[in-house]
Amino acid sequence: MSGSSAVTVDTNYKEPFKKLSQYHFFKGDIKQLTPNDRVLPYDLITPLFSDYALKARFVWMPEGTAAKYVKDEVLDFPVGTVLIKNFYFPADFRDLSKGKKIIETRLLIHKPDKWDALTYVWNADQTDADLNIIGDTKSIDWIDKNGNKVHDEYSVPNKNQCKTCHAYNGTLSPIGPKVRNMNHDYSYTDGNANELDRWAAAGYLTGYNKADNIDNKMAKWDDSTTGDINARARAYIDVNCAHCHRKEGMANPTGLYLNFTNQNEASLGILKTPEAAGSGAGNFLYDVIPGKPDESIMPYRMTIDEPGKMMPQIGRKLVHTEGVALIKQWIAGMEQSSTNNKK
Repeated sequence: MSGSSAVTVDTNYKEPFKKLSQYHFFKGDIKQLTPNDRVLPYDLITPLFSDYALKARFVWMPEGTAAKYVKDEVLDFPVGTVLIKNFYFPADFRDLSKGKKIIETRLLIHKPDKWDALTYVWNADQTDADLNIIGDTKSIDWIDKNGNKVHDEYSVPNKNQCKTCHAYNGTLSPIGPKVRNMNHDYSYTDGNANELDRWAAAGYLTGYNKADNIDNKMAKWDDSTTGDINARARAYIDVNCAHCHRKEGMANPTGLYLNFTNQNEASLGILKTPEAAGSGAGNFLYDVIPGKPDESIMPYRMTIDEPGKMMPQIGRKLVHTEGVALIKQWIAGMEQSSTNNKK
């Protein structure tokens, strides 16, 4: 199917469109994900891990509206905004030209009274995606960057599960589009440009001053040229854990707050006993023991796959081997003296 008409979004809907193509976010052959007018692609410096899926992100806002700059949290988006996130797997991660399979497209639509989360699951022919409320499981096979064959029973979340991660003070909210995680260059069809500059130029961002945000930039978790081990580990846990593990999130009762702006060692888990982990603690005593990653609960819960114990609790079936290695390296490099100082 093709989507050559103008974008169609009615935020007063009672029933959402049944087909992704009905929104006309993409023109031409829809599986090519070629954005329609005013549909702007973007990416995140450090993205959420989702069983190694790659993501193609886009944003659309109604004519004459723009997001407002917020320094440390998600941008303040106007009513009518749609955040579009496509999850796909290349056939071979070593050669992206060998094709891809799009599994799902998630929309966050800013209705007049709330954000609404909608998921569309792509058909086998990759000609369209159907609205899915109840969730799904898709068998996926690919070749990883090391040439290994990988199989995954990928989980598409149901509508209620979306609220688990996207809860902010009890209401549904976007997670990723923060200034610090977008302050980098993106390869647009007309050349490289800073994403925030491009949003401002397109009329999608107001109140942003480039000079005031030179250092407001997150490290890329797997690129040592962008930050030291602490900066990269903190970026990783901010994106993968802090949507729940913060005072405003679902995991507030745990007292473990992993958001990037938190600098309190105790609430970051350093020599902190778990308050609600139960058997998920693996008989370990502390969330993080400086210098001892193999005795720390945090990396342990990242490596298990048992429901109710694994972290994150939803959004993954596979262990993120490289992410676990990063967190272990971070803990291993912490000052051993921290242990003695807190005993």
